[in-house]
This record gives sequence, structure tokens and C-alpha cells, in this order.
Amino acid sequence: MNRHFIQTLGHASMVACAAAVVAFLGLILFELVGQGSTVLSWEFLSAFPRKGMTEGGIFPAVFGTTLVTLVSTLFAAPLGIACAIYLQEYAADNFFTRLVRASIRNLAGVPSIVYGLFGLALFVQGMGLGASVLTSGLTLALLTLPSVITTTEEALRNVPRLTREGALALGATKWETIYTVVLPSAVPGILTGVILALSRAAGETAPILFTGVAFYTRYLPGSPFDEFMALPYHLYILSTQHHAIAEVRPLAYGTALVLLLLVLLLNMMAFVVRARYRRSA
Repeated sequence: MNRHFIQTLGHASMVACAAAVVAFLGLILFELVGQGSTVLSWEFLSAFPRKGMTEGGIFPAVFGTTLVTLVSTLFAAPLGIACAIYLQEYAADNFFTRLVRASIRNLAGVPSIVYGLFGLALFVQGMGLGASVLTSGLTLALLTLPSVITTTEEALRNVPRLTREGALALGATKWETIYTVVLPSAVPGILTGVILALSRAAGETAPILFTGVAFYTRYLPGSPFDEFMALPYHLYILSTQHHAIAEVRPLAYGTALVLLLLVLLLNMMAFVVRARYRRSA
């Protein structure tokens, strides 16, 4: 009887905690949708800001966020996947390898502002690249790299060892086994991890604050060495730094809703990719 009571109490506690989280999330979404949907329109998504950002749209910020996320993908995904393949398939299981893995996991928990300062010191000042799309993309790539490595290594680890041994027994080399057997089996987990890491990068403000984002630009970035606008920083300006915060508050809600929808779209892409690969497997 006592054991049954404890089990029931534990289950009820978990349900209550989950309900509280969902309730708070629903409240936030209700507020964002209710306030932000009033300004959503084609002009809001496709126009430039006007009159001190009190009118117009957020197209430069949407374009800049998309561009810098793509730049970070080009650097983070190949490096992260290659590093995970080496650690999981080639590196010996010794103290040094365990130390590297622990360091990667610790880097995943470093505050994003630290990456922003590191990007400023290394890319902007040290390498002389200046504040630009490229330096912000490189900084975001460093931010997402630990997550990409960890999720990719976990996806490779989930591939059964018998699959590897079967390919090797048929005469395949180590790399042929990885390329033709292991990686195709791990693709759903790898792509899911990459997309989720990039969805986090798309919503970060601190790493791009010192490395390339601008308060306002009259033109879209035409090269990787131009400054750019981004949704997170645009939202920060409208919410805290604007000279007429009350006047632009609806625009801030609209920007927050668009950013939330962008992150939600990236997360949905991850789930769709995983589901599609599972069906085809």
C-alpha cells in the first residue's frame, strides 16, 4: 500500500510539473501570437524599416539571420561531423580521448557571450576580418560545433557494431565501412543534431553583437565582409534601446513571433528528416 501510494504520488508530481511547463509555454505563445499577429503582413516581412524603425518591415533582419545561419552551417557541419567520425571510429579509448570528449561537452555549456568576445578577439581583431557576416558566421559555428560533434558521435555510436564487423568481414576497408554502412545509418541523427544546433544559433544575440550585426543598414549584405541586420538583435533594439519603446512594441512582438516561427520551422525540419529516413530505412 505504501509503495503504491509513493508511486501514485511520484506520477502525480511529474504530471503536475509537466502541466506547469506547458501552461507557462502556452501563456508565452498566447501573448506572442496575440500581440505579434496584429502586425504580420507581407509588407512587414518584405519591406525595410522606415522612420526610425517605427514603420516598415524586417526583411533585412530576416535575410541577415538566414545568411549568417547558412555561413555557420558551412563551417560547423563538416568540421563537427569529421571530428565526431574521428573520435568515434578512429581514436583510441584512452585518457586523452576521454579528456577531449569532456572538454567538448563543457564547451557546449559555455555562455554565448563568451563566444562573442572570443570571436571579437580572434576573427575581428586578431585575423583582421572586421565586423561582418563572415566573422559572425564563424563565431556561431564555434558556438554550435560542440553540439554538432556530440550529437553526431551519439548517432554513430547507435549504429550496431555487428554492422561494421559484417562490412569488414566482406573485405571493405575501414573508410569504406564508415562511408557506405555507418554514415547512411547515422544520417537521421546527424541531420537532426545539425538542424537543432543551427536553430539555436539563429536565435542567439550575444555572439553576433560584437562581430558584425548592425543597428540598421540601408542595403542587404552583398558580400561576406559586409555588416548585416539580424532578428535577435533587431528584437533587442526594439525592446530595450529604441527611443520610442511603447510605439514600436507591436513591431517587437511581430519580430519575436517571426523569430519563433523560424526556429520552429528548423525544428520541424529536423523531425521531418528523421521521420523520412526512418521510413526509408
